[in-house]
Amino acid sequence: MSARVFLLSPATCGGERAQLVLSPRASFPLARQLRTADGAPLGEVFSFLSGLYFRGKLAYARAFAAPPPALPGVLVITPAEGLRPPEVPLTLAGLRAAARVDIHVDNRRYRRPLERDARALAAALPPETEIVLLGSIATDKYLAPLGEVFGERLAYPLDFAGRGDMSRGALLLRCVAARSELAYAPASSVTRRARTVVPGRG
Repeated sequence: MSARVFLLSPATCGGERAQLVLSPRASFPLARQLRTADGAPLGEVFSFLSGLYFRGKLAYARAFAAPPPALPGVLVITPAEGLRPPEVPLTLAGLRAAARVDIHVDNRRYRRPLERDARALAAALPPETEIVLLGSIATDKYLAPLGEVFGERLAYPLDFAGRGDMSRGALLLRCVAARSELAYAPASSVTRRARTVVPGRG
């Protein structure tokens, strides 16, 4: 199997579920952990914020990543910290700061760290490594900065096109349970098709 690294689009950090976990009255374990100095794993926090979709992306990426030695197989796009492994801690202050950043292709606070880390990753990976984006390509917020760095190496699951977030999450979890990996194509080749259907948000 060829080397493969997954990039996961972020959860919405300023929505209703974020307000729930940020509440000082929240007593469930993740909220309590988030309030500690060490914080909680980024992947767990984003899985709570996004629910089925991010949970599916994370489970799928962990199941099928095949990174080169000593390099990460799963990285999460963040609002202002570039690419981060899902195991890194996120604190309460960090989540609040992320909620204030608009994930938009023209927002330098979001785009510059992402491009910085994407360039570092591209330089570290062997040229034959496939980089798979698990996220929407219906807008330029991920495709423009990542496509500029990775070019035709940036791939996308063909079965994502035309599906909403919940459907994508369920599909990914089914694939994990069945140990059945999806087919990928260069993200640029499916962009036009994706923009003609109702897109997923992330």
